[in-house]
Amino acid sequence: MMTTRQVMLSGMRPSGLLHIGNYLGALQNWVDLQQDYRCYFFVADWHALTTDYEDPGNIKGSIGEMVLDWLSAGLDPDQATIFRQSDVKEHAELYLLFSMFTPIAWLERCPTFKEVLRELEGRELHTHGFLGYPLLQAADILIYKADAVPVGEDQAPHVEITREVARRFNHLYRPVFPEPETRLHSFPLVPGIDGRKMSKSYDNYIRLSEDPAEISAKVRMMITDPGRIRRNDPGNPEVCTVHTFHQVFNPDELSQIEESCRSGEIGCVDCKNKLSEKLEAFIRPIYEKRQELMGWPAYLEEVLEHGARHARRAAGATLDEVREAMGL
Repeated sequence: MMTTRQVMLSGMRPSGLLHIGNYLGALQNWVDLQQDYRCYFFVADWHALTTDYEDPGNIKGSIGEMVLDWLSAGLDPDQATIFRQSDVKEHAELYLLFSMFTPIAWLERCPTFKEVLRELEGRELHTHGFLGYPLLQAADILIYKADAVPVGEDQAPHVEITREVARRFNHLYRPVFPEPETRLHSFPLVPGIDGRKMSKSYDNYIRLSEDPAEISAKVRMMITDPGRIRRNDPGNPEVCTVHTFHQVFNPDELSQIEESCRSGEIGCVDCKNKLSEKLEAFIRPIYEKRQELMGWPAYLEEVLEHGARHARRAAGATLDEVREAMGL
């Protein structure tokens, strides 16, 4: 890969099989970025421990499924560096060194810290690891001297903390780190089949690895306009989950579907059948690629090991600069 290209970095916590919301929210963007940037994409297994430390066995089992989805969706180990965070110990060393000069107040004011505490109320998350989550992210980013980090708006404060850490290090010692830009990624939000947020905890999602034959069954379960009782009743697309999916996966026919729905010319069953066809066509190449890769189980580990070797070289070079700057 050309060394003159800008560096992009992003990671994902291993949570097993990915759904189409994960694809639209991050993975699709990653696939596009690898064409034009030097990309590092990592399995954030240490980050997963910050909330799942009581049952770490699930993390290991989820890694292979997630990476399989990555590769099936188009991530290319010949174009991007794909690795497991815990295979590059340099992340942990830089995290430790950063912790020596990072004010606790910087971490406590991070909005994500408070939001996750509220979302996971009842779990013991008042731990050093959970509080330090944004600082570990800073180490993940800065150890590769990333020029930019593609994130959703909710993760932007973490990149700002990273910039503050880089500035503080450069001021205390000598300039080593760039201040990475926040590359906001706007993406279409699709709800779960029940109209709520698509989430594994709600069991309302459509997997990237979904058998195309099973997709129609999930589409049939989608919530439509509750005010539409009979087939010929005028419908309201704005309150229909199926319509939201058409906006993303069937934009070419959207205006016609909206008009036919409002006039009662198309029923909910026919509308769902149209969506099923589009979703099946969208997922089929990902599904077929996944089936092919499942026949080569050793390949996933080869991809991660190859990526880790490349990542360690880059991370080691940065740590040499850090130790020299700090006089260690």
